[in-house]
Amino acid sequence: MGSSDSPLVELLIVFVIVYLLQIVTAPAGLLGSLFVLSAPLVENPWTVVTSVYAHGGIGHLISNAVTLVVFGWPVARATTRVRFHLFFLLTGSLAGISQILFSDALAGVPFLGFAASPGVLGASGGVFGVLGYLLASNRLSSTIAAMVTLPLWAAVVGVVVLAGVLTLATASPGAALIAHFAGLVFGLGAGRLGLLRDSE
Repeated sequence: MGSSDSPLVELLIVFVIVYLLQIVTAPAGLLGSLFVLSAPLVENPWTVVTSVYAHGGIGHLISNAVTLVVFGWPVARATTRVRFHLFFLLTGSLAGISQILFSDALAGVPFLGFAASPGVLGASGGVFGVLGYLLASNRLSSTIAAMVTLPLWAAVVGVVVLAGVLTLATASPGAALIAHFAGLVFGLGAGRLGLLRDSE
């Protein structure tokens, strides 16, 4: 990887360091309070950040790392290191917060079958944000968007439907589906606006 890909390398290193810290702190019973984002959000506010880089196991870490490298390198090459890291952290944090808030709210609706989230950790919200950004900011999608004028409500419905389909297509047992969906929505919106474009 060239220098433009270094944000990906840096993120992978952070994943590994945080995972090692999880292993070290787990025997002391600190895993939840240091790395798992859970309700109430104000109880351990640092987990809004640490949960984005923490993982539930080595398989979880590897799957997120591989997906990040596959979809993240075009995004990393098209922006600055600082923008990429801030985007990943912000998208991952907002996705995790969405998982906690909306799963708790939806748990009260019996026919939906949602359970309150006991906690969330993992980079998948940020990874789905990067995927959403890539889908919405590439030349093909930009060309199509330039040719087709949609009212705002139709664009919003399109984003929600696309995010919903991709979320369900990549669903797996125990996955934080609301976080995946939220990450995609944030990424698609950011990609459409070109928030990571490097103007330098």
